[in-house]
Amino acid sequence: MNKKKIIIFAVCLAALLAIQIKFFLPFMYDIAASDLFLVESKDVANPMAISTDMTAMAFSHCNTHIKKNAEEDQNLAFAAQPTNAWSLGNYEYIVNADVEISDKDSPAVLRHYACRIQYEKGDDTSGAADFENWSVEGVGGLTD
Repeated sequence: MNKKKIIIFAVCLAALLAIQIKFFLPFMYDIAASDLFLVESKDVANPMAISTDMTAMAFSHCNTHIKKNAEEDQNLAFAAQPTNAWSLGNYEYIVNADVEISDKDSPAVLRHYACRIQYEKGDDTSGAADFENWSVEGVGGLTD
C-alpha cells in the first residue's frame, strides 16, 4: 500500500510538470514577448554614463531627498556634479555621486552613493524642476 501511494504521487508530480512545460510555459513566453509590458517614451535607455538636463535634475532631486532624510546634526556637502548618471529609459535614472557627511562629534566622511529615481510625468518634462514630480526608488551607500 505504501509503495502504491509513492507511485501515484510520482505520476501526479510528473503530470503536473508536463502540464506546466507544455501549456503554461509557452503561454507565459507569449505574454512576455507581447507589447503588454512595452512602455513607449522619448527617453531611451543608455548603457553608457550620460550627462543631460534630466540627469542633472535627477542628481539635484536625489541630493534633496538625501538632505530631507539626514539627521538634524549632520552636515552634508555634495559634489558639484555626479560621478556618473545612467538613463534606464522611460525617465528612470541611476545617479552615482559623492557626499561628505560630518557630525559635530566626528570628522567628515566621504560617502559614494547610488540613487535610483524616476520622473513621473513621462514625456512632459516641463515639471522636471518640481521635486514632487519625481519618486526616489532607493538610495544606497550612505551607511556603513
